Amino acid sequence: MKYALINGKILNGHKDMEVETGKTIFIENEKIVAIEPYRNLDKSYQIIDLQGKYILPGLINMHVHLAGNGKPQKKQKDNEKTVKMLLSNPLSQRITYKVVSNFAKIELMSGVTTIRTVGGIAHYDSKLRDEILKGKVIGPRIVASNEGISVPHGHMAGSVAIAAHNNEEALALVDKAKSQNVDLIKLMITGGVLDAKEKGVPGELKMPPEMVKAVCDKAHQLGYKVAAHVESSEGVRVALENGAKLDDEMIALFKEKKAFLCTTISPALPFALFDSSISNVSEIEKYNGELVFNGIIDCAKQALENDIPVVLGNDVGCPWVSQYDFWRELYYFHKYIGVSNCFALYTATSLASKYAGLEDVTGTIDIGKEADMIVVSENPLDDLKALRHVEKVFTRGKLIDHPKVKINKIVETELDKYL
Repeated sequence: MKYALINGKILNGHKDMEVETGKTIFIENEKIVAIEPYRNLDKSYQIIDLQGKYILPGLINMHVHLAGNGKPQKKQKDNEKTVKMLLSNPLSQRITYKVVSNFAKIELMSGVTTIRTVGGIAHYDSKLRDEILKGKVIGPRIVASNEGISVPHGHMAGSVAIAAHNNEEALALVDKAKSQNVDLIKLMITGGVLDAKEKGVPGELKMPPEMVKAVCDKAHQLGYKVAAHVESSEGVRVALENGAKLDDEMIALFKEKKAFLCTTISPALPFALFDSSISNVSEIEKYNGELVFNGIIDCAKQALENDIPVVLGNDVGCPWVSQYDFWRELYYFHKYIGVSNCFALYTATSLASKYAGLEDVTGTIDIGKEADMIVVSENPLDDLKALRHVEKVFTRGKLIDHPKVKINKIVETELDKYL
C-alpha cells in the first residue's frame, strides 16, 4: 500500500525530538519516501487522517525471551523439564512454535516493532524471524540469538540455553548457532535471582572466564556480536575482558570494547518492591531481588554519567513481565534512573536501532527508513504512560489499525501501583 499520513503530530525519535506539525508522512513499498507539507496525490495513495494524534517510531525491545508468558507464579517451575516436554514430539513442537509466534505478535500489537531475542527454544526465533520477513506470519522485526550458551547448573541451562561442559562443547554451540543463521550469540555468564540459593549471590560467576574468552573470540571471528547475562560486578568484568556497580576499570573496558549496557528493571521490580504475599517469593529471593534492582539502577546511572551507551529491554517472560508491557521499562528508566521522557523514548527507538545493527533500517521517522511507527492519542514526552494505549501500528509499511492485546488484570493492577 501507499499511504499519506496527514494531521499527525510527529516525534521523529531523534535525541532532540520535538513535536512537528503541518507535515505529511508518505509511505511507499514499506519505506518512508517523503515528509513534507500535504500535496495533491494521485489515487494510488490511501490517505489516513491521524486527527492530531502523535506518531513516533515503533519501540525496540532489546531483551526478549519469546518462550515466556510473564504470568505470576506461586512457586518456581522446572523450566528444563517443561522445555523437554514441549520438544518431545512433533505435535508439541508445532504447538510450542505457534505459542512463540503468538507472543511475538503481542509484542507488535503493543507497539514494539523490533525485538532482540537473547535466549529461546530450539531454533524457533530465527525461524520466526524469516517467516515474518517473508510475510507468512505477522510479527515484529527480530534480531535472533536462538538458544543461549550456559554451563551445567548455569542460568537457564536446559530451557532457553544449552549447557556446555567444556570449551569444545561451547564452540560447537557457536557453530550450531551459525548454522541456524542467528544474528548474535548469547552467553549466560552468571546466575540470576531465580538461580540463587543463598543471599547475596544472584550474580555468582558460573561460566569460566576461559570459556567466555573462547566463545567471544570465535563469535567475533565469525562476525557476531555477543550479548551476556551478568548480574554482578565480577560478571560484568569477565564479560568485558573477554569480548553491577562499575569501577574505573570496567568503565574503561566498556569504552575500549565499544560495549553497551542493556538496562532491565522490569523483572527485578516485583521481587524487590512487592510484598511477598503478592510476589510469592522467598526471603532469599526478595533479598536478592532488592540487591539486583538497586544494582541495575546504580549501574545504569554510572553508565550514563560516563557516556556509556544504554539501551532498554524488559526480560519479557519473567514473572510479572508480559509481552505487551515494554512501555513500562521506559517509564521505570525515567522514574528510577532519572532521565527525561524524551531521552527514554530516544533510548528505546533511535539509540536501540544503532546497537541492534539496524540504524539504517528503523528507529526514527526519516526519509529512507522502513515505516515502523506507532500512533498514540497523548504526548509521551509529557507522560510515557501514553504508550500503553497504541491506536495504530505500522510495521514495514503495513498498517494494523486498533491493535488489541489481552491484558492480565492482576498484573496490571499490581504493577500500576509503582507508576
